[in-house]
Amino acid sequence: VQLQASGGGLVQPGGSLRLSCAASGSIFKINGMGWYRQAPGRQRELVAFITVGGSTNYADSVKGRFTISRDNAKNTVALQMNSLKPEDTAVYSCNAEILRNWARSARDYWGQGTQVTVSS
Repeated sequence: VQLQASGGGLVQPGGSLRLSCAASGSIFKINGMGWYRQAPGRQRELVAFITVGGSTNYADSVKGRFTISRDNAKNTVALQMNSLKPEDTAVYSCNAEILRNWARSARDYWGQGTQVTVSS
């Protein structure tokens, strides 16, 4: 099982970016999916989370600006980031709890990080 993230880059303050993450491999079911970020010198933090049923949860710092969504048929999760601020600069990573075919229990998988830089 692999998670492949894409969509990072450099954007000016107030701009938008969309991150995408696709899960592939021997997947039976995907439970929760989320996006985390880690800025230099800081701990990794949860940015947004979405359940298989579509319920969402956001960090206070991104509420109203970021939107997480998923496509269960395609095993993808996306993060639409609007009104970006310099403090949003970080490496963003996607995460999913995945039950593999024939596995007894689900486990966490991580995508590679993608850099988001907000700067003028």
